[in-house]
Amino acid sequence: MKKHYGILILLVVFGQVLVGQQKKITLEDIWGGAFSTERMEVLRSMNDGQHYLVLNADRQQNISSIDKFEYRTQEKVGTLVRTDAGKNIPFFTSYTFSKDESKVLLATEVEPIYRRSRLGIYYIYDLSSGAILKVSDQKIQEPTLSPGGDQVAYVMENNLYMLNLASGERKQLTMDGSQNDIINGVTDWVYEEEFSFVRAFDWNSDGDKIAFLRFDEREVPEFSMDVYGQDLYPAPHVFKYPKAGEANAKVSLHIYDAKTGSTREVALGNPHYIPRIQWMNHPDHLSVQTLNRHQDRLVLHKVNTLSLEVTTLLEETDAAYVDVTDNLTFLPDDRFIWTSERDGFNHIYLYDSARGKQQQLTSGPWEVTSYYGYDARKGRIFYQSSEQGSINRDIYSISDKGSSKRRLSSGTGTNQAAFSADFSYFINTFSNVDTPPVYTLHKASDGKLVKELKNNQVLLERVKGYEMAPKEFSTLSVNGNDLNMWMIKPADFDPSKKYPLLMFQYSGPGSQQVANRWFGANDYWHQMLASEGYIIACVDGRGTGLKGRDFKKVTQLELGKFEVEDQIAAARQLSTRPYIDESRTGIWGWSYGGFMSSNCILKGNEVFEMAIAVAPVTSWRFYDTIYTERYMHTPQENASGYDENSPLNFADQLKGKFLLVHGSADDNVHVQNTMRMIEALVQANKPFEWAVYPDRNHGIYGGNTRLHLYNKMTQFVLDNL
Repeated sequence: MKKHYGILILLVVFGQVLVGQQKKITLEDIWGGAFSTERMEVLRSMNDGQHYLVLNADRQQNISSIDKFEYRTQEKVGTLVRTDAGKNIPFFTSYTFSKDESKVLLATEVEPIYRRSRLGIYYIYDLSSGAILKVSDQKIQEPTLSPGGDQVAYVMENNLYMLNLASGERKQLTMDGSQNDIINGVTDWVYEEEFSFVRAFDWNSDGDKIAFLRFDEREVPEFSMDVYGQDLYPAPHVFKYPKAGEANAKVSLHIYDAKTGSTREVALGNPHYIPRIQWMNHPDHLSVQTLNRHQDRLVLHKVNTLSLEVTTLLEETDAAYVDVTDNLTFLPDDRFIWTSERDGFNHIYLYDSARGKQQQLTSGPWEVTSYYGYDARKGRIFYQSSEQGSINRDIYSISDKGSSKRRLSSGTGTNQAAFSADFSYFINTFSNVDTPPVYTLHKASDGKLVKELKNNQVLLERVKGYEMAPKEFSTLSVNGNDLNMWMIKPADFDPSKKYPLLMFQYSGPGSQQVANRWFGANDYWHQMLASEGYIIACVDGRGTGLKGRDFKKVTQLELGKFEVEDQIAAARQLSTRPYIDESRTGIWGWSYGGFMSSNCILKGNEVFEMAIAVAPVTSWRFYDTIYTERYMHTPQENASGYDENSPLNFADQLKGKFLLVHGSADDNVHVQNTMRMIEALVQANKPFEWAVYPDRNHGIYGGNTRLHLYNKMTQFVLDNL
C-alpha cells in the first residue's frame, strides 16, 4: 500500500509541475487569433459531381480566382476566372453560377445591411467567350442568373428588375417599391431574421417565369435608433420592426411571365406568412408554404402558374408551433420528401399527395438534425442525426423505401457533410471535445475514406502548451428530467477544496450548448477562468433541442419559466457537491442567455450571487412578431406569460452583483431592453453595473470591442465571484 501511495503522490506532484509549466490563456490570445482553426475553403460542387470549385481571395494582393479541383485526386485541374485588370475582371469576394454553369456572377464592393442581407456591385463573366458585363452601376441586392444564363434578375431600391444579357435590355418589373413602404423580391427585416432568407424571388426551370413576394410594410410600426458615428450630430436609423402583437407586413405572391410581360397575383386566401416558395419539377408548378399568425398550422400548396389554380399538398399542424425548414425535395413524379415532428421526434417522410399516402422513412427516439438531399439515381436520402446520442451528430443514408439505412460517419462527436452534386462523394467535417476540425473525403455509397484533406494538428499542438482542463460531459437529474451538462474544473483540481461556480447557458427553444464538438471562443474564456480557480458548468434545460418535441415545446406560452426553474435547480443541486462553494454561484449568457441570467439572479436570488447579461431581452413585448409569437402568441392573448417571466417586473428582488451589457446599434434585440431594465433597477434603488457599446450590433464586435468586453466581464467575475 505504501509503495502505491508513493507513486500516487509522485503522479500528482508531476501533474502539478506540468500544469505549472504550461501557459495560461489570455484574452489577447483568444481575440488575437491564437486558437483559430484552419478551415476548408468554401467549395461549390459542379454539376458533374466529380469536380468542385474553390474561391481564393487575397485582399492584400487584390487578387481573387475560382479554381477547379477533382474530388477523387484533390488536385487542381484549372482556373475558371481570375482577377485581371486587362480583361476588366475586378477583385471579387463571392460568386454564383447559372444552373448550366455557362456564366458566373461575381460580387464586388459588398456591404452588409442586416444579418443576411447585402448590397453590392455585380459582374457577369461568360466562361466561353471571356466577356464580362457589369449588371448595374448602382448597388443592388440578390442578383440571380436564369437557368440558361441569358438573363439576370435583381432587386434595386425595393423593385425587381430583369436584364437580358444578349440585347442589354433592362426591364423594371415592379414600380411601387419604396423604403419602409413596399418591398418587392427581397424580405423585410423580420422575415430575414426569423425565416432566414433574403431573396424572395426565383426563376422557373425554363427561365420564362419569376415567382416573387411583395411586402406591404405601410402599417408596420417604425423603430428608430441613433447612430453616433464620427459626425457632429448622430443620425437616426429608421426601419420597420414589428414587435410582438403589432402589425406585420402584408405579404402576397406574384408571378411574372417573361413571354407576355405580365404580372399576376396568386390568390392564397390572405395568408399571414409566406415563409417559402420553391419551384417543383414542372416549369409551371410552384410550391408555396403559408403559415397562420400563431404558426401552428403550415400548409404546403401547389400553384399552377398558367391557371393560377391553388391546391393543397400537405397540411402540418402542432399544438405549439410548426418549424419552417428547407427540408423539401420534389421527386420527378411530384412525390416529395419532407421532415416533421408529428411522431414526437423530427423525422423524414415521403408524401404522395396524388394518392393521399405518406410513409415515415426514419423513426426512433432521436432527431434528424440536417437533411442533405436525395440521390434520384440510387433512390437514397442523405441526412445528419443524433442517433448516437443527443450531444453527437452522425451522417446516414437511407433508401426512399425506408430500408437499408447506413451510417456513413464513424467518429464519436460532431460530423457534418458537404455532398457533391451527384452524391458520389462527401467531405466530412469532424470534431469533438478533444479533436479540432478534421476534414476528410468519403464515398457517399458506403462512407469509405478516400483521403484526409486537412486537420488542425498545428492547433492541437499549440493548445498543449496552454493550461487546459477537460470538458466533462454528464447528465444532471433536475425537475424530473435528465439534463445534458458539461463541466470544466481547474487543471489542478483538488476535490478537498471548494471552488466558485460560474454557469453558462443560452436556453432558447430548440437550441443546444452541451454538444460534443471542438471549442469556440467562449470555451477558451471558460478555460481561462478555470485557470483562475473557477468551475464552469453548462446545463441544457427544458426547452432546448434534440430530446424530442415534448421536451422542446414544454415552454410554450411561458418563455423563461421552466428554463429558469431548471437553471436555479441545477445551480442549487451542484452547490451541494463538496468541492463547490455554495456562497459563490454566478451565471451568464448572451441574448436569450442574457434574458435567462437576468431572471436567474432575480428569481433565484438565494442561489445566485452574480450574473452577467449581454444583449438581453428583458421583455418579450419588445421583441419581433415571428419569433416571439411562435412561442408566446401575442401579448394581447397572453399578457401573464409575458409579464410573469419578464425581469423588468422583478428588479426589486436583486440581491447579488449584476452586470448589463448592450450594443447601442443592436437592430435585433434593441438597447431599449437594457435601458428599461436599468430604469427598473434604478427605481428599485438597486446597485448594478452596466456598459453600452456605441454603434455596435447584437454581436458587439469590431476593432478592440470584443477584447474590451471580455476584459470587463473577466474583471467582474474576479471581483464578484
